[in-house]
Amino acid sequence: MTNISDILQNNTQAASANSRTFMQLTFIGITLAGFIIYFYIMAVLLSIYFTSSLARQEVRYVLFAHMLIADLVYLLFSLFSFLTSIYRTPFLASFCYVIVFVCSTSEKIAPYNLAIMSLERYIAICFPLRHEEFCTLQKTRLAITIIWTIGLLPNFSDTIILILLTDKLFFSRYVICSRASFFVTAVQNTIRIVAHATTFSMVGLIIIFTYIKIMLVAFRVDLRKSSAAKAGTTVMLHAIQLLLCMMAYSSNIIEILLRDYVAVLPIINFCFFMCFPRFISPIIYGIRDKLFRKRINRVLFCSCQKHKPK
Repeated sequence: MTNISDILQNNTQAASANSRTFMQLTFIGITLAGFIIYFYIMAVLLSIYFTSSLARQEVRYVLFAHMLIADLVYLLFSLFSFLTSIYRTPFLASFCYVIVFVCSTSEKIAPYNLAIMSLERYIAICFPLRHEEFCTLQKTRLAITIIWTIGLLPNFSDTIILILLTDKLFFSRYVICSRASFFVTAVQNTIRIVAHATTFSMVGLIIIFTYIKIMLVAFRVDLRKSSAAKAGTTVMLHAIQLLLCMMAYSSNIIEILLRDYVAVLPIINFCFFMCFPRFISPIIYGIRDKLFRKRINRVLFCSCQKHKPK
């Protein structure tokens, strides 16, 4: 009897392991398919931007392209970190830390870029005569430089802590490429929480302020036809995307609710809390814009014509 029960138990464990593996592979396959579609859309949008002289001279398009590039960097490095973590593949710590450093920095860029885009729309609607004075390409490049500097500061402090608190051989070891591999003290987590709380509170206030000001202008004129109403919609979409970015910090709650599905939890967190907010950026901004929409239709029409049987 014991032999039979042991065999049944082993079979049950094997079936459970096979089921978990199948679920993991299914989710990973769907994720990779989503990445391929996303990269194609990004390639089309960025090619439109870099081949259009009008887009390269417009501040809002420059900020849009910057957001796309930052999201692309974030997703590429996150995908590498995710796959190596899932399959427990160790790499040299120094190499992994560069991956984590770039991933963490580019993650912090998105909210600040949304704030700058909201301010640009605010100036365009509320101070149209001074828009060209305030929103120049030179000032936009300066704003982008400041954004990256702010994004780098918490990671530089993290690097200093690692150098001070670890031995000289730490970066010569082999570790899993995840942020957890480089947590050596609670101070690092505190810095991360403070940095994110400050970022989202500041950006949230900026978006709320610009939305209220823009909609006040929209209500003074014909709401349906005014550019102010369109700008208000755009800023509202910025707010929605900011909320989606904040979803990443609710992953702990999801882990508690879905603790029975431990095998797929990392994949769910990666797909819905890290990738989804970035996936919708091209859809929200690219397809809504007339310039990009016309070029996208042209690209899709040309590709359909090439593959059309003669």
